[in-house]
Amino acid sequence: MPALSSRTLSLLSASVATPGYDRGQVRVGIVHLGVGGFHRSHQAMYLDRLMERGEALDWGICGVGVLPGDRRMAQVMAAQDCLYTLLVTHPDGFLGARVIGSIVEYLLAPDDPEAVVERMTDPAIRIVSLTVTEGGYNVDAVTGAFDATDAAVRADLVPGAALRTSFGLVTEALVRRRERGIAPFTVMSCDNIPGNGDVARRSFAAFAALRDAELGEWVEREVPFPNSMVDRITPATTDVHRTELARRFGVEDGWPVICEPWTQWVLEDSFGSGRPPLEKVGVQVVGDVEPYELMKLRLLNGSHQAMGYLGTLAGYGFMHDVCQDPLFRRFLHGYMDQEATPTLAPVPGIDLDSYKADLIGRFSNPNMRDTLARLCAESSDRIPKFLLPVLRANLASGGDIRCTVAVLAGWARYAEGVGEDGRPIEVVDPLRDRLMAAARRQAGDPLAFVSDRELFGDLVDDARFAEAYVRTLDLVRSRGTRAALEEVLRTP
Repeated sequence: MPALSSRTLSLLSASVATPGYDRGQVRVGIVHLGVGGFHRSHQAMYLDRLMERGEALDWGICGVGVLPGDRRMAQVMAAQDCLYTLLVTHPDGFLGARVIGSIVEYLLAPDDPEAVVERMTDPAIRIVSLTVTEGGYNVDAVTGAFDATDAAVRADLVPGAALRTSFGLVTEALVRRRERGIAPFTVMSCDNIPGNGDVARRSFAAFAALRDAELGEWVEREVPFPNSMVDRITPATTDVHRTELARRFGVEDGWPVICEPWTQWVLEDSFGSGRPPLEKVGVQVVGDVEPYELMKLRLLNGSHQAMGYLGTLAGYGFMHDVCQDPLFRRFLHGYMDQEATPTLAPVPGIDLDSYKADLIGRFSNPNMRDTLARLCAESSDRIPKFLLPVLRANLASGGDIRCTVAVLAGWARYAEGVGEDGRPIEVVDPLRDRLMAAARRQAGDPLAFVSDRELFGDLVDDARFAEAYVRTLDLVRSRGTRAALEEVLRTP
């Protein structure tokens, strides 16, 4: 069985699609920070599609691992000449395989931050893109302010330091380009947060201002930060996926990527030094991303949160199992139709009823095997962005809040760290200790969990919310998730 590399591409089965373009002709035009599964199933895939058309060969990707934990990815990319297999799993069991070739270089910043900075300083680099997760922008969940006290940030501000953060690396590259008379690159966030380009602009300008106030103003004014909405369910790769790839296609791949057939990318057309013609391969290039972004964040990502905590408490482990349960389907429809949809403005070219039906179908795909643990991870970064805006909008308008409140009650119960069956729950969150400590107090103080003003702001002061939350939390804790949801859906 051939181990995937440039040398073995010709040996692969005809059932595996491989690059039809000459990768030796691909020149790097994009540096991407944070090469994980999503980047490889999404942005890199779109570039590969363009290259397959014989276009964008000057927009190859240099991947960068920013964290020490990215070492394994660096090793795999080196061994496989930056190639990897994208496995697209369909609800009917069909599995498509394509080797993606648009990433042609990979650098590990902890080993050589200077090499990363100089790569971004190269005039050929016109875009630096990011998938650094919701928490990677170092902003307060409630205020949106940049955390200037972060230890890694402070370390990167020391002159001559070995740079450790995306802020330090990108800013130093921008400084050098400015000194050398090279136009700034576009910083393109592909992370799943509202106004991701605006958030990135504020964060990078704030870091730059800590170096020099005038530099911060220059970054704010001169560096383009387009907003984007990205969507493709991409579960974490497991040994099951590696084994299935080897069994069905005869390919040995150290880090393949599994994803669903659906993919969407809506991108603001705001670039300083050009961009690939992504609209030719299905990207929606628009003037205003916000309507699409809010649709996705509040319907798809909000629904993920709705399934995750409550589904785990009910004993489920996978998203498709939750979504195929009639009670949870009713709950999801209640959340999407009665609470999320009323907070959305019209979305150009999108039928929201069809979009929501597609979501239920995507969630129900049994071949994705997307874990609830993935949906529940990093909750303190996700809930304030995906769910709380829906709740606040409905509190302000007098709209329905039952399902959203039930999700928060489920999160609070989940954070106790023990399921309804008595088994331990592993809470994965940067605020784990704080969340679990608050959850342990709620037996005596039912508002303890939502009294964290850094996460929830002044929600606890809203009498309507507090009453609904206390009632629902009591149902979840005393009668269990299923009984609580039945009551929530029954209550007018």
